[in-house]
Amino acid sequence: MEQKAGKVRKGISGSTLKLIAIITMLGDHIGAAILERIMIAKGFAGSTSVEEMRVFIENNSTLYYMDMGLRLIGRISFPIFCFLLIEGFCHTHDVKKYLMRLFGFALLSEVPFDLAFSGKIFALHYQNVFFTLFIGILVLTAFEWVHKKEMNQILQILCQLAAVAVGITLTYLLRVDYAIYGVLIIVLMYLLRKNKIMEMLAGCIGLNAMSLSEITAFFALIPISLYNGKRGWNLKYIFYLFYPVHLIILYLIAYALGISYIQVV
Repeated sequence: MEQKAGKVRKGISGSTLKLIAIITMLGDHIGAAILERIMIAKGFAGSTSVEEMRVFIENNSTLYYMDMGLRLIGRISFPIFCFLLIEGFCHTHDVKKYLMRLFGFALLSEVPFDLAFSGKIFALHYQNVFFTLFIGILVLTAFEWVHKKEMNQILQILCQLAAVAVGITLTYLLRVDYAIYGVLIIVLMYLLRKNKIMEMLAGCIGLNAMSLSEITAFFALIPISLYNGKRGWNLKYIFYLFYPVHLIILYLIAYALGISYIQVV
């Protein structure tokens, strides 16, 4: 059998990374939307002392540690999604369509997101992660626009800082998932994109600056280090559709269990 010319690049493709991010995100959301509601219904949120918390965990150890495990595994997903977002931005032929797709699914996902985590059709206190990704790409688009303009370096940096400030303001006003950290992490990872390990390290460190509960995000370095730069299967719309659909399913499960009214975010 003849071997094809050229060296085959080993590793995992972008589509495999997407599946890893989707699966870990699903685990996180099962914990948040189902298991944590069950714990709250059992009185977890009403525990006011260390001793009460200890007794609750002792009596509900399987539930508690299952939730903790799923939430920690879920921390792997966001840095991978940010990495794939930047890859998509750098390789897209039409940034406007990319932005419109993100914004469209942000709108489409908001009701499922609110139902899944707040038990309400509209809950304006917290918006889904697609808004975070959309604002991140808006900032990166501004970066690229500034970069193409003929201006001195100081003015260029000032304009880019202004773009970041606008992005941060939008995250604050819209109260999006991951808040200002989400956009700052996307920008930081974009600036370090020529070295994927440094890019991911920066993203994971940024997440841990937000909360030490994000410590397991560093495990995202493993699949990213194996990334071969290839797209793999065409899963462009799989994640976009999976996000609102799985949130609706989780809400329906919570509803069937009689715990959908409990707000977890």
